[in-house]
Amino acid sequence: MKRRDFLTNTALIGAGIPLGIAPAALGSCSEQQTAKVFSPEELGMFSFSPSAPDGKPLKAALIGCGGRGTGAALQFLAAGPNLSVIALGDVFPDRLEGCRKSLKKHGNNEVPEANCFTGFDAFEKALAMDEIDVVLLCTPQHFRPEHFKAAVQAGKHVFMEKPGAVDPVGARTLLGAAKIAKTKGLTVVTGTNSRHRRDTWEAFVQVKNGIIGEPVSATAHGHQGAMWFRNRLPEWSDMEYCIRNWFNINWLSGGLFTDQTVHFIDVATWFMGQRPVKAVGTGGRARRTIGDTYDFLSVDYHYANGKRMFATGRQINGCDNNFSVQILGSKGIVHFLWDNKLQITDYNGNALWSYDYEAKPMKNSYEQEHVHLVESIRLNKQINQAEDLAYSTLITIMGRVAAYTGKVITWDEIMDSGLRYGPTEYKLGDLPEYQEGVIPVPGENPVAL
Repeated sequence: MKRRDFLTNTALIGAGIPLGIAPAALGSCSEQQTAKVFSPEELGMFSFSPSAPDGKPLKAALIGCGGRGTGAALQFLAAGPNLSVIALGDVFPDRLEGCRKSLKKHGNNEVPEANCFTGFDAFEKALAMDEIDVVLLCTPQHFRPEHFKAAVQAGKHVFMEKPGAVDPVGARTLLGAAKIAKTKGLTVVTGTNSRHRRDTWEAFVQVKNGIIGEPVSATAHGHQGAMWFRNRLPEWSDMEYCIRNWFNINWLSGGLFTDQTVHFIDVATWFMGQRPVKAVGTGGRARRTIGDTYDFLSVDYHYANGKRMFATGRQINGCDNNFSVQILGSKGIVHFLWDNKLQITDYNGNALWSYDYEAKPMKNSYEQEHVHLVESIRLNKQINQAEDLAYSTLITIMGRVAAYTGKVITWDEIMDSGLRYGPTEYKLGDLPEYQEGVIPVPGENPVAL
């Protein structure tokens, strides 16, 4: 599927219309600032109820039984009454069994052994169960596009973790399936959990109503210590090693920028309401000794009309942490810090607005997103965040490819690209194309777009 198939209504990218608000309600930033004041309801703000309403029982299947998948399943179970996880799927039996025990111990949820599927086709077996209403997609993101496409074809509501893909081919698959999900009336909630924070939503309403004027630039930073890794055991094949160590493997994770910095780039994209037209990036590997990904990247994104976004990611021990986004407008700045310090100021530092955390305490956003999932299904108010996730993911891919190649990468190039990572056949065994420790060298081994 080509770029032109996804360019209709692109002014709405990042606009956030999760509860069935008609697209006609939204115009350009300048129109919104001069035409009227938008209410939170008109912009599609969630209810932010602490618990989803009761209703008919909803039965879920979890695909990907690692730590994040197990956590998502427990959060789904806690989102409201009459919820259960009745099927599990994972490549490895030990991961599945560990998840099954955790759900029983911490969620009082017993998954029948007959509904526990292992292997690369586990997702197909789970989706074939007619009684499944919801699918939780929590595998490494290389598999996400095809799993999402299959779930939509099966008519299931979906929760899928971020990011949406690792390459342009996968992102386009996600976009195509997102359109089909809309026509089927399916709810799709994604793991870009900042979109499920009340403070962020209230700031979005303020920005859409002109508090900082026209947004002109943004910064997005995700800096933290080194992440987890797995040393290879002698009995593991290439494929097993890669999947068990997936975070550090480029074809499975897309690297730190796509896997982690996507959170911050997603917020900036949402508030800016635009896609970049080109990206220039740099990065490398200073301390990481395993896998084939970088441990720091910096990308300068160029937008139309001279607007810019500077995004950085780093995962190195002993350095300062920085989880933050800034949206700079003609009249002020939105400051996002991920320790409950969201505020809007003018350029002299005077407060224009701040969220009242004491009066309006927030539920953990990893829990709140599942409340929104169940609420959407039971109230028949469709949420479909798949397209927003796909575009935010593509922006990270665009920046990563710019850093890997040392080339200027345009939006049109990344949208039309045939770049795909990873094998085309999935089985445990050798992967001749994977070389441990061999990382991209800018200027020497450019990625073929």
